[in-house]
Amino acid sequence: MKKIIILAIGLFVAGAANAQSPIRLGVKAGLNLPNIIKGDGNNNYSTKVNPGFNAGVTLDINLIKGLAFTPELLYSTKGYKAETSLGEYTQTTHFIDIPILASINLGGSGLNLVVGPQVSFLTSTKNKFDNRFGTVIENEFNEDSDKFKKSLVGGVIGFRYDLNDKFDIHGRYALDFQKNNEDGTKQTPEYKNQVFSVGVGVKF
Repeated sequence: MKKIIILAIGLFVAGAANAQSPIRLGVKAGLNLPNIIKGDGNNNYSTKVNPGFNAGVTLDINLIKGLAFTPELLYSTKGYKAETSLGEYTQTTHFIDIPILASINLGGSGLNLVVGPQVSFLTSTKNKFDNRFGTVIENEFNEDSDKFKKSLVGGVIGFRYDLNDKFDIHGRYALDFQKNNEDGTKQTPEYKNQVFSVGVGVKF
């Protein structure tokens, strides 16, 4: 993980040093539609999307014409819902995501392909169970919980459309390459996060 962080910093510095125009700071926010890809362990259950959100800051560093380095720092909620014979189970996980992206302009238009790795840091996890009889049980695990990995490596691919030089709309898909844990149980099954998201961005 330290090597990944050092690489990210190195890419950032290299991009800034070779920038053809000033670095542009931005903000973004959007809707998350997360679910999971189940592992090989306890997976005799079906899941559905647990809607959430993302918000954070972005940098836009032009490298050459049509290619930019666009790292981000985001707060993001993920998780899933599962229907069981006893009720509905909802798991919501809170992450700090650091996408390390390249932005490739397509045909000189406002459309851009964005792609690159992502490092995610877990901050907290909340489990909620509704037994359909009016009883709701909630458990919250903080960052010290040993049930989940604290950092995960994944990838991001998507598109961004620049409406003008300040505003954009975007959609993307993010997938963790690592499982949340390596020893799943019925209470904490092994899985990989996947998130479809849409949002808007503003550059300054």
